[in-house]
Amino acid sequence: MSSSGGDDHPGQRLGLPVSGTGSTASWGRRVLALLVDWFACLSVTALISRQVELSEAMSTVAPLAVLFVELTLLVGLIASSLGHRLLGIRVARLDGRAVGLPRAALRAALICLVLPAVVFDKDRRGLHDLAVGTVVVAT
Repeated sequence: MSSSGGDDHPGQRLGLPVSGTGSTASWGRRVLALLVDWFACLSVTALISRQVELSEAMSTVAPLAVLFVELTLLVGLIASSLGHRLLGIRVARLDGRAVGLPRAALRAALICLVLPAVVFDKDRRGLHDLAVGTVVVAT
């Protein structure tokens, strides 16, 4: 808690600025980024289903599998999904190191479960970010 009483902002406990580059990403940007990623995954799934006949069960699960792969690879390698890039946000580890594929895979799996992504703390970190030591910040 801050000594000035009431001046707390998301990310303050993590040493992040109130606004600008490196500040905790807003909910609006995060939700829009997820929507961009989801629609991209639906598009990829539609392209795949034109080439390969998918069962009804597989066509239901395929977009989620594509989302898992996208989030794992892009966040693990470049710290941003397609939606993150377009909305000017990225995933950062608290220790400053690269996210890496193992952490990105766990984070993506937890996002796919939905509940960990909607339970969050005052720093706007969902359970998926808490589990892997990351935070979504503005670029």
